[in-house]
Amino acid sequence: MRIAPKVTFNSADRQQLQKWSRGRSTPARLVLRSKIILSAADGEMNRQIATKLQVRQKTVALWRTRFVTYGIDGIRKDAPRPGRKPRINQSRVDEIIDKTLHIKPKGATHWSTRSLAKEVGVSHATVQRIWKSHRLQPHRERGFKLSSDPEFNEKVRDVVGLYMNPPDKAVVICVDEKAGIQALDRSQTLLPLREGMLASRSWEYKRNGTIDLFAALNILDGKVITQTHKKHRHQEFLIFLRTIDCAEVAASASAFQASFHAYRRVVAKYG
Repeated sequence: MRIAPKVTFNSADRQQLQKWSRGRSTPARLVLRSKIILSAADGEMNRQIATKLQVRQKTVALWRTRFVTYGIDGIRKDAPRPGRKPRINQSRVDEIIDKTLHIKPKGATHWSTRSLAKEVGVSHATVQRIWKSHRLQPHRERGFKLSSDPEFNEKVRDVVGLYMNPPDKAVVICVDEKAGIQALDRSQTLLPLREGMLASRSWEYKRNGTIDLFAALNILDGKVITQTHKKHRHQEFLIFLRTIDCAEVAASASAFQASFHAYRRVVAKYG
């Protein structure tokens, strides 16, 4: 006759088991397991415990053995299950990962789940699961910028300080480059996509005779002032700033003239 293993525990485990067995917010499965272990510790047989708790005798034997083997953590959570056997072998998984990392599709910059699934002959959901398990995100890129300016930290503090504690009547001019008229060479080598890491591309680039476009947007009236120059130097930038200044003066004069004419019409109408 098979003899059930003897259940013993210390006072702390007994207190925890009693708390679980009586807890109203405790999951029902944990309440049942705690009652099984407490009854087994009192010397009851598996058949008696199964009849009292209205469960199968195999269930009582299972959790009794789990507690003797693993202690209180053995009943706290379920044992890991093997799950369904994978339908795709490891060689096919390796092929999908290799194509994602080292091969680009024709006419595109990166694979999509459906284009790669069509290439290797699987479903797009399978490709998505493999990408997720290996933390692959070919559709995303991470930008980085490396500054060689020895006074970079001082300049950053000045710019941040201007926003954190601006002086009285300060004017902030935000400047950004958008000279993408032709293909540009990046100053740093592109870091390819790897498992768990996005592809990285530097923000800096080398100019190859691009035409520089200077543009300013007046957020009050939505007007845009533009200029094009063949070079990208401070001289051209100063010329553009003077153009903005002249345009603002002309706009102010035009607004004053319009207001003056409106005032004269009101005076003429109502005296």
